[in-house]
Amino acid sequence: MGEAAPKKLVIGVLALQGAFIEHINLLKRLTDDVEDAIPIRTKEQLADPRLDALILPGGESTTIALIAERNGLLEPLKEWVHVARKPVWGTCAGLILLANTVSQAKQGGQSTIGGLDVTVRRNAFGAQIDSFTAPLSVQRLDSPETPYPAVFIRAPIIESLVAEKGVEVLASVQRGDQEPMIVAVKQGRLMGSSFHPELTNDDRFHRLFLRLVREALA
Repeated sequence: MGEAAPKKLVIGVLALQGAFIEHINLLKRLTDDVEDAIPIRTKEQLADPRLDALILPGGESTTIALIAERNGLLEPLKEWVHVARKPVWGTCAGLILLANTVSQAKQGGQSTIGGLDVTVRRNAFGAQIDSFTAPLSVQRLDSPETPYPAVFIRAPIIESLVAEKGVEVLASVQRGDQEPMIVAVKQGRLMGSSFHPELTNDDRFHRLFLRLVREALA
């Protein structure tokens, strides 16, 4: 008898605001790895025992945090990361929410979930009109020789990280003659990216996260 096929994964996507449906649609195309992708709007949905991992999507990080707090979801999200220690991927605004420190936060501060030992700067590339796409070299992706087409929309950057705590740089971007800027990291079961992987037809970053989830479950 051959080996049993690996368990298919159930991935939650925080669905309070932002580009959550695009993540869900992309995940549902990955039928070889994903059993279901579920929008998460309440603490009861987050407590679903079927959930293997969670994605925090792009959007407006302050708005997402405010809605989560109003819905009684902010503390359960912190418990998911810091107590249950389940896999989480934050993209764009989601990266800001996962960061332990945020610079250039809005007046009055920025509520975050935390977990990633990084400092993130909001809107590092400017306003919506300054959005751009850039090819990234990412050695951990499938077919790493093929650049990844990263979409940056009012994107943050990772200003600094604590390498001693296991934060690994996955990708950097360089614009013109500027120094390279870190735009994707991994730390244990957590991953963060400045860009919007759900807005491309390239599923390799989602597949990388699914591998991280399987490693965490092993």
